[in-house]
Amino acid sequence: MEATYGIGDLLGRFIESLGILNLSYQNVIVIAIGCFLIYLAVKKRYEPLLLIPIGFGAILTNVPVIGMMDEGGILRYIYDLGIVPGLFPLLIFLGIGALTDFGPLIANPKTTFLGAAAQFGIFGTLLGALALAKIPWLGLSFTLPEASSIAIIGGADGPTAIYLTSKMAPHLLGPVAIAAYSYMALVPIIQPPIMRALTTRRERKIEMKQMREVTKRERILFPFAVTILCALLVPSAVPLIGMLMFGNLLRESGVVERLSKTAQNELINIVTIFLGLAVGATLQGSRFLTPKTIGILVLGAVAFAIGTATGVLLGKLMCKLSGGKINPLIGAAGVSAVPMAARVVQREGERANPHNSLLMHAMGPNVTGVIGSAVAAGVLLSMVPH
Repeated sequence: MEATYGIGDLLGRFIESLGILNLSYQNVIVIAIGCFLIYLAVKKRYEPLLLIPIGFGAILTNVPVIGMMDEGGILRYIYDLGIVPGLFPLLIFLGIGALTDFGPLIANPKTTFLGAAAQFGIFGTLLGALALAKIPWLGLSFTLPEASSIAIIGGADGPTAIYLTSKMAPHLLGPVAIAAYSYMALVPIIQPPIMRALTTRRERKIEMKQMREVTKRERILFPFAVTILCALLVPSAVPLIGMLMFGNLLRESGVVERLSKTAQNELINIVTIFLGLAVGATLQGSRFLTPKTIGILVLGAVAFAIGTATGVLLGKLMCKLSGGKINPLIGAAGVSAVPMAARVVQREGERANPHNSLLMHAMGPNVTGVIGSAVAAGVLLSMVPH
């Protein structure tokens, strides 16, 4: 027998479904955070390609009643398809490889050490996150997989942070991704004070000689060499490094221009949209607003600062060993915020010496940082039980 409803029943059901009556204060706060991320992207142009999808995803996932992240919701489908298996970060790495010129690194392989030094921020923060459990009044304690996920923020590599966190601590994906991309966007604000504090004006004025021309054969052999070396030493990093190098091979081979352009444009753009929405979807109010989130944001800033500082300090050492031929500023580009960190180096070099041209020299450690953060993620995946 079919149920009958009066006007009062129908009106009551409608009122119960009103979103405004089901909003929690956590929902309101995260919706405001989503709007703020979009503001930063539009007004300040901070990582707009990621912050706009992430911000809008945060708004959508906190709309009450509908449950877009619940089983059967559209955001849940996107998350399960691309984040859970790690597909989206790998495809992003494919696009990054197709966009990246490794010529400066090949021309000056010594800059590899600068990119490696910047990864100290990852492992230093890992130890710091674990040490927080020794301070009872803070009320913060992280497991080893959680600490590893937080530490990778120091690499300033969003896709790597998402990939590692989705494997080790998926419940922290939202805060880790927000921290990683926020600090990447704030590179022009965070790095310069550290760079100036650790270098003298005389060091910042150093002009570096023009790099040699890299041959096509070197460019084509480079992806093979890096992939094979990674497979032999850190197999867990091969998914990330392999996709990065495959994308670069498409670029440098010169015979698959259509595939290269697709990886550089259509593919990476489509994946970026879905990746951003999926990350934003994890920012559900009840899970995001916790003391751990604040701890993650603080530790992420520490990791990024340490990575910048260690890169500059090694740059100073290399400057002395080379007889003043290396500008230590380029060490700051060892974090893998490509190409923003290299541009910051160029700007700081020009401030000290208007004739300085450091951009291409900084791109060496900058692209090494991309490789280094992926290798660091592979090391953590192989060492840390998860």
